[in-house]
Amino acid sequence: MQKEDIQPHYAGFVNILGNPNVGKSTLMNLLVGEELSIITAKAQTTRHRIRGIVNGENFQIVYSDLPGILLPAYQLQNKMMDFVGEAMRDADIFLYVVECGETKYNDGIIRLLQQTTNPVLLVINKIDGKCEEDIAHSVQHWGALLPQADICTISALHGTNVEQLQQKIVSKLPVSPPYFPKDELTDRPMRFFVSELIREQILLLYKKEVPYSVEVVVDYFKEEENVTRIGAILYVERDSQKAIILGKQGKAIKELGIKSRQEIEKFLEQHIFLDLSVKVLKNWRRNESYVKGFGYF
Repeated sequence: MQKEDIQPHYAGFVNILGNPNVGKSTLMNLLVGEELSIITAKAQTTRHRIRGIVNGENFQIVYSDLPGILLPAYQLQNKMMDFVGEAMRDADIFLYVVECGETKYNDGIIRLLQQTTNPVLLVINKIDGKCEEDIAHSVQHWGALLPQADICTISALHGTNVEQLQQKIVSKLPVSPPYFPKDELTDRPMRFFVSELIREQILLLYKKEVPYSVEVVVDYFKEEENVTRIGAILYVERDSQKAIILGKQGKAIKELGIKSRQEIEKFLEQHIFLDLSVKVLKNWRRNESYVKGFGYF
């Protein structure tokens, strides 16, 4: 009796690195097929390590969108950099995303990628609208810095060459059983994505320091027959920030509530009732116990 051939299974953690505004969160969402990472043009949009899981017949890719590398100025940023350090240690493959035409880089990231024995995929994004000469110059520049990297040129916005990038990632996965159940899309609970969608709208609607001083906590999430009722608390550091969030006669928070509800309804694919409130928690970003209480540990 002839034994059946057992096809090996491949699985690995793929960590996405890059400077702000290079489109790494857009790429993450495109690779996973869902909008898991919030996207704005502002730096430090990503605070957590967000994992998105892609399953094939004989493979599982666990993508991580990481906060941008920075020199921490307060406790929240210390924890953000802890997420990055943890991801560096468990990575099987690194995706380093740069913008076509960009020449600046983070010395720490480059040194790490130069020293790692793991596969590195250098992803040159935003090639749409660029001439062949510009693209070739970018390939040459980054190839000299990371000669061991496999270089891919893409447009995450238009999906150009993204399927080929995914195929390259699969080809570099180590042999391993899956790390998560095959029907899981992410390791984060629904409440997390609701809070992130609200925070995304805060980043889009408010200016200067205010968005970075806000933490969103989902207080309740009640699924009823025809509606899901969600209550969220917006924690700020100062009374003046609370006044800005509320706006004159509550107009600003009303607009925030409308736009957040629309995005959450699209994500959940159901009707919701959203209640937002604002509380002051003085200097929470600098307080380790507050930061840990908000899930940064």
